[in-house]
Amino acid sequence: MTNASTEATAQLIEDLKARPASEAARHLGEIDAVPAYLALAALNPSFALDILAALPSAQRRTIVAEAAPEIAQQWSRNQSFEQGALGRLMEPATGVFAPATTVGEAIEALRTLIKSAFITYGYVTNPDGKLLGIVTMRDLLFADNSKTLGEIMLANVFALSPQMPISDAMRLTLNRHYPVYPVCDDQGMLLGLVRGQTIFESEAFEITAQAGSMVGVDKEERISTPMLQSFKFRHPWLQLNLLTAFLAGGVVAMFQGTIDRLVILAAFLPVLAGQSGNTGCQAMAVTLRGITLGEIKPGDGKALVFKEGLLGALNGAPIGVIAGVAMYVTANAQHSPNSIMLAVVTFLAMVGACMVSGISGAIVPLTLKRYGADPATASSIFLTTSTDIVSMGLLLGLATVMVPK
Repeated sequence: MTNASTEATAQLIEDLKARPASEAARHLGEIDAVPAYLALAALNPSFALDILAALPSAQRRTIVAEAAPEIAQQWSRNQSFEQGALGRLMEPATGVFAPATTVGEAIEALRTLIKSAFITYGYVTNPDGKLLGIVTMRDLLFADNSKTLGEIMLANVFALSPQMPISDAMRLTLNRHYPVYPVCDDQGMLLGLVRGQTIFESEAFEITAQAGSMVGVDKEERISTPMLQSFKFRHPWLQLNLLTAFLAGGVVAMFQGTIDRLVILAAFLPVLAGQSGNTGCQAMAVTLRGITLGEIKPGDGKALVFKEGLLGALNGAPIGVIAGVAMYVTANAQHSPNSIMLAVVTFLAMVGACMVSGISGAIVPLTLKRYGADPATASSIFLTTSTDIVSMGLLLGLATVMVPK
């Protein structure tokens, strides 16, 4: 490959990385089969599969026909696993030897293999393909050439399962820091290899997508996404947000008479909504982190909800005191005869709103997770609605009941 073609392929790889799979597939439609294959082979294997799936079948067959047999076979094997499963990240296992292979024979074989593949470990398997052990380059370097790999290999190898979610694999590998991991089925058969960098790249993308998902931004959307497509991704969620805003507005409308009588309450509605909203977001952030890191075990949900509710009330109390004092000073400056009662209402509403917001911040992602949805998907839209309704409803409802006419 010439320098010009190498640079063109490198640029194509970067272009594909900057696009979601559907747009990358359209871009790849203008590229010849050979450079298209070379670019796909250099991408995250799961992303490469998503691009292939989005291509027209004729073009997909043409690109796969250009692939090395082991790559094509691995792509086919990876496609059998669900989205989000570790098996979709597998690369072909290279540097695979029989236990009777001598160190000298393995070294000679590796001299050829390293010209076309990046090899970190040697893998020792039986004739059926069951993984028996691994051999490090250091062991090969210092061992006698006449020794067999079965004699110097490291047995009881840490391996990953292809069916496990990528997030689970990340947790298992977090403190191991191995550059590459073997992936084996339930019988211990070596199916492929997954690089630690690939695992963390995939999970990092999912984590960055959460921030957008919470406000209705599709994870397919990138900087390069056309404006019309971005509009289609975002607008339905804004319509949903408008609907939930009407619900909050409806609560305020229910207490229109109280607002007409105590106009000062209108100045404190956004204060309560903002403080309770932040309390809920804090609880939601901790809950999402716990879900992502696998810290929330079955049965932990009730304890978490109770903790976040109590923490919300504890945080709401000092904030409520300050807000109550502010209400008293403001009402007194307006010569209101109900200054003290308005301050008490503000305090109670703040404590109650923060408590309910903390509970909501834990319940929303836990509920989405329980029913199989992405816990981060549009969580903030539902959380904001609940906190607005509760905070405004509490302030106006308590004022209606407690402040004399």
